[in-house]
Amino acid sequence: MERFPTLPAGIARMKEELEWRKTVERPSISQQIEVAREHGDLKENAEYHAAKEKQGLAEGRIRLLESRIAMAQVVDPEKLSGNRISFAATVDLLDVDTDKTLTYAIVGEEESDFRHGLLSYKSPIAQGILGKEEGDEVEVQTGAGTRTFEILDVRFEPIPLPEKKTWG
Repeated sequence: MERFPTLPAGIARMKEELEWRKTVERPSISQQIEVAREHGDLKENAEYHAAKEKQGLAEGRIRLLESRIAMAQVVDPEKLSGNRISFAATVDLLDVDTDKTLTYAIVGEEESDFRHGLLSYKSPIAQGILGKEEGDEVEVQTGAGTRTFEILDVRFEPIPLPEKKTWG
């Protein structure tokens, strides 16, 4: 079975979401289904069908979270060191084409947020730089075409995740 790397903050967030889905969302949807049933004929009851669809999506997310948590491999960047890019590294890159410096942290799929510089380890850029080290120049095939980066710095430090107060 495949293990899923995640940060300590990422596993905590997944557990928090799972708890919310089980204790808040699931009872709320059950209540919506109960109210919709009271409206009569279920074959033509749009509220009932919408609530049942919502329930299916929520249960699917619960199963995914349970699986991810069970298969998680928690990686704490503060316990890592070295000069090679790996999961949980924070990397400064020079985009050779635009001469802009970019900073990315390599994180798990559940934690990724491109707008905040958090790249999934499965993303094209992360895949292109994993295993490389400071001073290396790499070409990465992205959806926008080939990009060339020079690796300026590799470090292992705490990776803050942006606040996420609600799900669903």
